[in-house]
Amino acid sequence: MTNRYIKPSWFFVKIFNRIALATGAVRSEPMTVIKRSSRLPQTIPMTPVDIDGVKYVVSVRGETEWVKNVRANPHVKLIKADRTDYVATEVPVEARKPILQAYKATASKATARLFRQLPDDADHPVFALTPA
Repeated sequence: MTNRYIKPSWFFVKIFNRIALATGAVRSEPMTVIKRSSRLPQTIPMTPVDIDGVKYVVSVRGETEWVKNVRANPHVKLIKADRTDYVATEVPVEARKPILQAYKATASKATARLFRQLPDDADHPVFALTPA
């Protein structure tokens, strides 16, 4: 398992994420996970990708806190989705390629830059979301 991570800028954390959560910018949906230490909710903007009826979330920044939180407690909520409660299952590295390709096909230039910085499929945890 990789431990590569691209830390977001202050602007991204304090300004962009709040705008994305409030407006759904870049086709994002608020995703809530439970923090592994405090057990408090953490809500972040995610852009799920649907492939053959399965919804996936991708960590474009690598081994983020939300990824670690989902591994500790796989129950997540997507606020804008037709269903809200999901159980996240991590996709093995060898099965990520088609999901990451589909995700990249809709990604912004900023997201494409993150994939260039972390080019290996192993650098991007992917989770399949199953309705709970």
